[in-house]
Amino acid sequence: MITRDITEELLESAREYPAVTILGPRQSGKTTLARATFPDKPYYSLEDPDIRLFAESDPRGFLSETRNSGAILDEIQRLPLLLSYLQGMVDQDPRQGRFILTGSHQPALSEKISQSLAGRTAVLGLWPLSINELRQRGPLPSPFALAVKGFFPGLHEKGLDPRRFFNSYLQTYVERDLRSMVQVRDLSAFQKFLVLMAGRIGQLTNLSSLSNDTGVSATTVRNWLSVLRASYVLFELPPFFENIGKRLVKSSKFYFVDTGLAAFLLGLHTEEQVRRDPLRGSLYENLVIGEILKCAQNRGRKPDFFFYRDSRGNEVDLLVPESGRLFPVEIKSAETFTRDFTRGLENFRSLGLPRSAPGLVLYNGPLEFEAEGLRVLNPFRQETDLFTLVTSLPPAAENR
Repeated sequence: MITRDITEELLESAREYPAVTILGPRQSGKTTLARATFPDKPYYSLEDPDIRLFAESDPRGFLSETRNSGAILDEIQRLPLLLSYLQGMVDQDPRQGRFILTGSHQPALSEKISQSLAGRTAVLGLWPLSINELRQRGPLPSPFALAVKGFFPGLHEKGLDPRRFFNSYLQTYVERDLRSMVQVRDLSAFQKFLVLMAGRIGQLTNLSSLSNDTGVSATTVRNWLSVLRASYVLFELPPFFENIGKRLVKSSKFYFVDTGLAAFLLGLHTEEQVRRDPLRGSLYENLVIGEILKCAQNRGRKPDFFFYRDSRGNEVDLLVPESGRLFPVEIKSAETFTRDFTRGLENFRSLGLPRSAPGLVLYNGPLEFEAEGLRVLNPFRQETDLFTLVTSLPPAAENR
């Protein structure tokens, strides 16, 4: 079994809070993590109809069984009402680490946690496997092979076929769960919307264009995006705003939490197809940004990342704030470095922001070197996790 990088953060949180809530997409390994980290705690899955019926009909009686030992309460989104009763138990006995909750994040669940367990629970986000975690199973495949296969644990630990896995995942989880939340009347329009989002990875979000292409209102598109984000299908990268005397774009970008689902939606099922596809750069960018975000979450950081783009099209793919500094990152899927790779970072450096580092170019080539005072390296050849790499690597200009 793969040891998850977030384990230490989970243990530390359990030492400080009466409850710890692990949220994330389905099949990301939340249950396995909780049970492996706390093997002595009683386990209750609220997906089980009998357990859910007992907890729903007699919540006090159900929770009384856990009064001394605490428990792992799995899939808590199936019965958010239970959180109100759990609040009373925690207030009466605030011992740390009694309850471990897991849930597939949904808007109603998030609201209920905020109402009932504010200040009583740490909330952790568990995404699919990171590069560092995959290395436990041996040498990494190419990033384009990873983009197709994705990072869900079952794909790697059970050797599942990605095409069958994502077909089932799409039907069983995405369509069922999301349709129940947003009342999708036209399934074909929703499916088309998902494909469109896969084809627009890393592009500025245009609600009017998405509305026209799917045949639904812009309000519906906005609602779908909100639910896809809350349910860990997509994540949002907002634009950077600071008073720098330039006109900046105001639209966000969206990426997929797992590139395997995006590749499946695009009909890309092999490494060779991704290498030849016009969207290879977008998938590679998605892969790298998602990896940095995972690493930040696994270290207990809140990943408030941004991108930069001004009205003239000058752009930096990723800005990572950490410890009062701002780390700009440019991402390229090419294996051969060209001078153009540094132009966005040089333009951003010319803004003269006092807290900004010179920057880093992450590309798919074999060499690691310095260019124009910037570090250039391949992120998949590093042993350090990418968040640590980005935020702690001394800029080349400071090493001279």
